[in-house]
Amino acid sequence: MTPLDGNPRVPPLTGVRVLVVDDLEQNRKLMHAVLEPRGFVVRSEGSGQAALEALAECEVDVVLLDVLMPVMDGYETCARIKADPRTAMLPVVMVTASGTQQRLRALEVGADDFVTKPFDQAELVARVRSLARVKRLHDTVLEQTVALERWNAELETRVAEQVDDLDRLGRLRRFLSPQIAGLIVESGDESFLESHRRDITTVFTDLRGFTAFAETAEPEETMSVLRDYHGALGELVFAYEGTLEHFAGDGLMVFFNDPPPCPDAPERAVRMALDMRDRVDDLALGWSRQGHQLGFGVGIAQGYATLGRVGFEGRWDYAAIGTVTNVAARLCAAAAARQILISPRVRAGLDERFETRSLGPVELRGISRPLEVHEVIGTTDREDDP
Repeated sequence: MTPLDGNPRVPPLTGVRVLVVDDLEQNRKLMHAVLEPRGFVVRSEGSGQAALEALAECEVDVVLLDVLMPVMDGYETCARIKADPRTAMLPVVMVTASGTQQRLRALEVGADDFVTKPFDQAELVARVRSLARVKRLHDTVLEQTVALERWNAELETRVAEQVDDLDRLGRLRRFLSPQIAGLIVESGDESFLESHRRDITTVFTDLRGFTAFAETAEPEETMSVLRDYHGALGELVFAYEGTLEHFAGDGLMVFFNDPPPCPDAPERAVRMALDMRDRVDDLALGWSRQGHQLGFGVGIAQGYATLGRVGFEGRWDYAAIGTVTNVAARLCAAAAARQILISPRVRAGLDERFETRSLGPVELRGISRPLEVHEVIGTTDREDDP
């Protein structure tokens, strides 16, 4: 705060801790009498060794150190104080009895200031206050430096954790919807990546006529069709919170009820397939104007599969392995344009809102026995969104 005269006032120091070191008791009492009434907290010791021991056990802001003491004089005491990293920055005021020679030696051993006996009380107090202020400033800077280092270390740890989370999220989003991947990253639980068995509903889709189209179309046209197709279907996979097993050209495999539980897996899979059919119908209008005749077929099956991470270091995928995936793929292959074919278990999981018709037993390539196949026509309530 700046007073009316425009000169900033430095707030007074309080509780300044002073260590007085003198072998004469009367000198120590004099220092107490001068400093304590002015708010200083004074501790006194009668020898250099006692002073060093005191500094090892208590915090001090300024040391008033007499030069002439037996056994360990003030010069040696000061040198030891400055040699200790813990007290190297502690201000030391040497109290000398004579002039230039003692002062010069005092500075050589590291003293920060000196007063000459007999000392002026006001000068002594001013010197102690000034050095105490410097010491407090140094302590503040040191505390801030330590806090900054700690904060930087915490920041580095957090950044590393966030980078790791982003890496994990990037890997998981390859086969999970963003919201599910985010939940797994937040929980830190990746146990689902280990091999396990689960009842899933699997959806296979592909484009009718795509092979013939790709043989005659320019590569750029093929990529443009696939880009639009993948974009439309991928958006719906995420909207319905399905697990994307893979894209392979015009083929797509999605399953439900793993990793996140999905009690309405058959219904959710069929609704997604119907929405996909609508999207591809829209795309097909544009493709037909360009001379491309492409249809859309879907196969859906329900059953147990073994799921988990497959691949090698640096390239992992999340896969479902089992007869259910083969059945869904064969149903998709058997579907005509705009047909959605489902297995008996999927049909059993649908209620009266879904319109279906039985196609009877159908022999599917690679499946040992004929399968009762149903076709999904539509629903009576398409207003329900995922």
